[in-house]
Amino acid sequence: MKFSDKFEKRFTEMLAHYPTPRSVLVPTLLYAQDEVGYLSDEVIAELANRLSLTELDVRNVISYYSMLTTKPRGKFNVQVCTNIACMLRGGEELMEHCEQKLGIGNKGTTADGVFTLEEVECIGACSWAPAVQVNYDFHENLTPAKLDKVLDECRKRIG
Repeated sequence: MKFSDKFEKRFTEMLAHYPTPRSVLVPTLLYAQDEVGYLSDEVIAELANRLSLTELDVRNVISYYSMLTTKPRGKFNVQVCTNIACMLRGGEELMEHCEQKLGIGNKGTTADGVFTLEEVECIGACSWAPAVQVNYDFHENLTPAKLDKVLDECRKRIG
């Protein structure tokens, strides 16, 4: 498994900042997922080896955190919150709007690999509901029209 120089630099820096190699597992998984698109068997084996862990140790951590995935996702992971605050202010309608606009259901990925849609329980933006997280960016106080602008901007970024 070959990672980018940027990944290797981050990995080396993290090892120096944490008390044990195992402590860098979650941030390393996030960086690897960002680079590769998902946590493949090859990535899992490589990171387990580097951190002196078993592959099962790594998979157990992956299965615990919903932001980690072993399946390919689109370039933009659209997480629509439908928990109580967002639900009361239109979160379910935003989810339905995304399904129609993108032509996919929950946990689906568009045929062109640009978007993955995911209904989530809470993204911690209750005061600004309804909210959506696209990769690491939060978008609050959304309407279907505002969400369309967010999705259109994402599509423009890939050229």
